[in-house]
Amino acid sequence: MIDEKFIPERIAQLRTKKGVSARDMSLTLGQSESYINTIENKKSLPSMTVFLYICEYFGITPQEFFDEQNTNPQMLKELIENLKHLDEKSLSHIAGLAKELTNK
Repeated sequence: MIDEKFIPERIAQLRTKKGVSARDMSLTLGQSESYINTIENKKSLPSMTVFLYICEYFGITPQEFFDEQNTNPQMLKELIENLKHLDEKSLSHIAGLAKELTNK
């Protein structure tokens, strides 16, 4: 079960990582300038339609939005796209490096 605070906190986290103000994000989404602040202050939640626009704004899927362990879904998505173009040897090196970094 997802905590009711998750959506507002996740939006704030992703917005901060993107480096945009709540006002700018609200206006870009076609909403009033205080719309995102209202959500982040836990006074309301976005409709399903606006939630999908929010995911699109961040360049992520709803699944990526709800993945609590993925603190930077946009960067991870970009990394995966770049990895798709590597040969097996390069992928093996990167996998080894990732394993070494996560064991520290």
